[in-house]
Amino acid sequence: MGKQILLTGATGFIGHILCRRLMAEGHSLTVLSRQSADAAKSVCGRVEVVQTLDTLRAHPGFDAVINLAGEGIADKRWSDARKQTLRSSRIELTRNLVQIVRSWQKLPEVMVSGSAVGYYGDQGDSLVTEDTPPHDEFTHRLCRDWEQEALELQADDVRVCLSRTGIVTGRHGGFLQRMLLPFKLGLGGRLGAGQQFMPWVHREDVVSGLLWMMETPSANGAYNMVSPNPVTNRVFTQTLAQTLHRPALVPVPAAALKLMLGEMASLLLTGQKAIPRRLQEEGFKFRYTELEAALKESTGN
Repeated sequence: MGKQILLTGATGFIGHILCRRLMAEGHSLTVLSRQSADAAKSVCGRVEVVQTLDTLRAHPGFDAVINLAGEGIADKRWSDARKQTLRSSRIELTRNLVQIVRSWQKLPEVMVSGSAVGYYGDQGDSLVTEDTPPHDEFTHRLCRDWEQEALELQADDVRVCLSRTGIVTGRHGGFLQRMLLPFKLGLGGRLGAGQQFMPWVHREDVVSGLLWMMETPSANGAYNMVSPNPVTNRVFTQTLAQTLHRPALVPVPAAALKLMLGEMASLLLTGQKAIPRRLQEEGFKFRYTELEAALKESTGN
């Protein structure tokens, strides 16, 4: 039987594919979008569109909420103002969402809320599971505070799942789209020393994972939404070059990245050797477990 679902972040790289999957499975969707209703529907399909959460105050209620809203963390250099925007688009929106949910006549069964493996901060080459203590830095504090707002609904007996998502590959968008042109021109290469880990995951597995969290009554808490096989940046860039039948001979020095990007360079020069321990232990099956297959699908090669 189809569910009534509220989705934020519906027009994003992951959200618009999730919309299509949810509707294909017979669910009814209401999406929060700053875009016009026509623009949102052109991306998401036949959904109901609201442009402010206040529209949903005292609503009869939804069966499930999926919260993926948030400004792109790597879209702009991290000035103090940009950091505040990143926090507001995640933390304040989620806080407001929880307040609106509490005004409904019927509470949802579950909220699935976004987060990221940036929760753990820089972990070097240590294996990272959901139990790994975080390194205190901006991305950790951002994700920690974002998650905490969503977890407030547990006090209302709402099941809450957190998707700590890695670097998402897929067609026509995301971080991979920015890498394709230089690599196609033979100008790609490792970033810095290339030893930092990249906890990648294919978009199709992210969408399936979000659905699994929504539909699995025993699922709760934080899950690393990453492939079972993280790789270093050196391996990732070499595999991408091979997929595109190009060399990867032009490394970008760490000093140059720091000069260009400032503090945001840490996103590219550090990482997490994260694995999806809880997802695998609880029965979720990945379609893309190997990077080569994921990149071939993502690039159309």
